Amino acid sequence: MSGIAFYDLDGTLVSSNVVHQYLWFARRRSPLRVAALAASVPLLKLSDLCSRRLFNRIFYRHYRGLNREWLEQMAGKMFDEFLAKHMFPGVPALLETNRNQGYRNVLVTGSLDFTARALAVRLGFDAFDANVLEFRHGRATGRLAPPILAGAEKVRAMEQRARRAGVPLADCRAYSDDTSDLPMLEAVGHPFAANPKPSLFREAERRGWPVVDLR
Repeated sequence: MSGIAFYDLDGTLVSSNVVHQYLWFARRRSPLRVAALAASVPLLKLSDLCSRRLFNRIFYRHYRGLNREWLEQMAGKMFDEFLAKHMFPGVPALLETNRNQGYRNVLVTGSLDFTARALAVRLGFDAFDANVLEFRHGRATGRLAPPILAGAEKVRAMEQRARRAGVPLADCRAYSDDTSDLPMLEAVGHPFAANPKPSLFREAERRGWPVVDLR
């Protein structure tokens, strides 16, 4: 094995984000959930400017009360009906190229585990790390089980994966579209700006990182 190729999900592999994913579920449960999400958009934007960790804490409250079994059952359908249609065309070829070069493909995402699992199974990822909702009596409490996967916590998840595989992070690759994942990109020996937002594009140019367009 040459190493591990780590991938962010939202904006990197698909042209959607965790808000769009929740909206898909909300539309199948209640118009009130959709309205509550719409009303929270200003707060979510403000929290994301502060930190992705704070955004996650606030955003995932919207899942409160949803049934665990229903969410897990619907995750595959959500991938087929939504995520698959928003996947960037270059993703399968990138995964295959890294696989052929001896890299294990690992998804590291702030999305929820049941969403990540559906995508990982269908695209043939070797493993994934994702956020996990806390449930009580089968219902989501609106809180995430620690650790909240963002920033430095993503790096810790990557370090654990690399340690178990017996490879140094210096031999690994990482792909993301956003400067919020700079810790993830800085942690590996081979960072790639994938479909980068302007701020990450500028950072990639400054540091000499390769830019990959999967769109």
